[in-house]
Amino acid sequence: KRFFIKGTHYVRVFSEITDEIVEVEKEIQLVIKMKEQQRSQDSFPEFVKDGDLVGIENNRIWLTSLLYSEEPESENTVITVSGMGGLGKSTLVSNVYEREKINFPAHAWIVVSQVYTVDALLRKLLWKIGYTEQPLSAGIDKMDVHDLKKEIQQRLQNRKYLIVLDDVWEQDVYFQIHDALQDLPGSRIIITTRKDHVAGISSPNRHLELEPLSKSDAFDLFCRRAFYNRKGHMCPKDLEMIATSIVDRCHGLPLAIVTIGGMLSSRQRLDIWTQKYNQLRSELSNNDHVRAIFNLSYHDLPDDLKNCFLYCSLFPEDYHMSRESLVRLWVAEGFVVRKEKNTPEMVAEGNLMELIHRNMLEVVENDELGRVSTCKMHDIVRELAISVAKEERFASADDYATMILVQQDKDVRRLSLCGWKDDTAVKVKLPHLRTVLSLGPTSPCRGMLSSILSESNYLAVLELQDSEITEVPTSIGSMFNLRYIGLRRTKVRSLPDSIENLSNLHTLDIKQTQIEKLPRGVVKIKKLRHLLADRYADEKQAEFRYFIGVQAPKELSNLEELQTLETVESNPDLAEQLKKLMQLRNAKEALCFEALKPNSTYLHRLITRGQWAKGTLNCPIFLKHGINLKYLAISWCHVGEDPLGMMAPHMPNLTYLRLNNMHSAKTLVLSKDSFPNLKTLVLKHMHDVSELKIVDGALPCIDGLYIVSLSKLNKVPQGIEFLRSLKKLWLLSLHKDFRTQWDTEGMHPKMVHVPELRV
Repeated sequence: KRFFIKGTHYVRVFSEITDEIVEVEKEIQLVIKMKEQQRSQDSFPEFVKDGDLVGIENNRIWLTSLLYSEEPESENTVITVSGMGGLGKSTLVSNVYEREKINFPAHAWIVVSQVYTVDALLRKLLWKIGYTEQPLSAGIDKMDVHDLKKEIQQRLQNRKYLIVLDDVWEQDVYFQIHDALQDLPGSRIIITTRKDHVAGISSPNRHLELEPLSKSDAFDLFCRRAFYNRKGHMCPKDLEMIATSIVDRCHGLPLAIVTIGGMLSSRQRLDIWTQKYNQLRSELSNNDHVRAIFNLSYHDLPDDLKNCFLYCSLFPEDYHMSRESLVRLWVAEGFVVRKEKNTPEMVAEGNLMELIHRNMLEVVENDELGRVSTCKMHDIVRELAISVAKEERFASADDYATMILVQQDKDVRRLSLCGWKDDTAVKVKLPHLRTVLSLGPTSPCRGMLSSILSESNYLAVLELQDSEITEVPTSIGSMFNLRYIGLRRTKVRSLPDSIENLSNLHTLDIKQTQIEKLPRGVVKIKKLRHLLADRYADEKQAEFRYFIGVQAPKELSNLEELQTLETVESNPDLAEQLKKLMQLRNAKEALCFEALKPNSTYLHRLITRGQWAKGTLNCPIFLKHGINLKYLAISWCHVGEDPLGMMAPHMPNLTYLRLNNMHSAKTLVLSKDSFPNLKTLVLKHMHDVSELKIVDGALPCIDGLYIVSLSKLNKVPQGIEFLRSLKKLWLLSLHKDFRTQWDTEGMHPKMVHVPELRV
């Protein structure tokens, strides 16, 4: 169950449970909103652990040396890494980038790909290099190329930068933006590409052409994936010969090796491996080795996983797919069904993890509880998946040429409209269409939407996230098969009353729209499982009520299958209505803190925003369920005591703790053995705190410590050098004397074990 508590004299609470799990939404910062709007290309690949990398050490050392080598002023600052797709260019560069970016005050990773616009690239670059400094100009979305370049130049003034342009296909990409990048000493630009002419941008001594792995490295990488759960990743004797033959067929290509290794990892029997090897040989007779291995891996998937996998090809290249959105879309499509005690959503999550395990999808980001937050398709895998989807008439992807072909194919079932042109798209008539996926501002106009609704009677999924539509046609009420409506971050102001006719609707996502009130008839949609709604009242989030919920209709308890409800404004009747919703797993509404008495023993996640009454930490939610908490974020409250000392005895299993805008004691103490599992601690805007003491033995597993905007903290945290597991330490916007104290006590040498240190 998810709760959201709001009001002047109430506490805002989010919580998450697994099975009856109380799940909550994190505080959404403005930069996160901007990232989601451009999530397709704004981040770099997940940092790969050194133990999972094979055969790149020499290249990594050489590439790192180029970042710091002294060159004549006439030498440009560009480094290029080239090679065929699947050789691991992005993996190598991201490993170096993640290690070294801390040494460059400005750094950015930008995925370019084949389809791009100059203004979009510049806008992403500006956001990347600017968000940690002054607030970005309010009109960034309206700037033209000239203004964007000027703004970037101002942001980079006297700042050494490291910029990665990943997956570049044309030289023009660099030449169209390079005049925005000042030639500052020590700055570097790294370009990854499959094209030799693009690699020629750099001087020959700054160009690295990747080669396939050696036989020994290839076999090592295969064993790490195929035998990931065996000690030392050792290949059993009876499988060595067949494993060697399989690896040889991969021709040293890492992508091929990890894909087939993931496929075989769960079935370590000689007869099965021999069968798969023979199938691979057959595929190789008609395809290149990448396509052959992909085909083998794809055909090895169960039917429901095939559908889930091909569905991901509908998203734009390098798009970061949300776990929660994928799960709801797959359920709406009918790809998964309830199995035993597991809901369809649980089964869908299992399918996602299986595709990741098989290396068909890549993890981009995990959340604070260690779960997958976002994932993506490798660009080569996506190209092959699009091809299969077209061959099997499963779906059509998102390029303009596809649009022309679609007009000739009336049997198209699923369609991605990303990048389509309205003037042609509006003419398309697809009577058998089941799915429309359109993400971003280049999206269908109202005429196109009306055409789809009038011609496509079997439509099940309508995802228009971030599109420019402002109105939903009344005719949507006639789409009897519609199960998913996504209008997130659009400018839609209201929903038509006809929506009450959508008796099969599972998901209604109207988060961050301009909708203030739900239609009364929404309570008639008996199969509704996920109702997602809130809107920003203050996008800068400076006010307590920076976002608010929509007004909930009466008789909400009619929605007996509702699992997720976020976020609705409280009214006296709402608490009683929620009690009747037996399936509810996630909810946000206004309640008194004392009323929050979850009956689950699996309370994992809790966020509170608002004033606490005296003795709040003695409430059942902390005393009885604190031991189960893994994530806790508290803000805008007055404790008056040391919250760390008060919480530590009751919450030994916390992995994430955030205290923000909190009044507390002047001295905070982390005693010995406190928070033994904590990975991340954030202390922000705690203006009473002037001293922090860390006893040896506290926070033994801490990875990240972020102390920001503690205006009275003028002393170095006592015992901070005891935190030997630290990987990130931020000490920013503290008392004006803090940096002097830090230098006087010679802290930099004491904290040399911390890879990322910002003071």
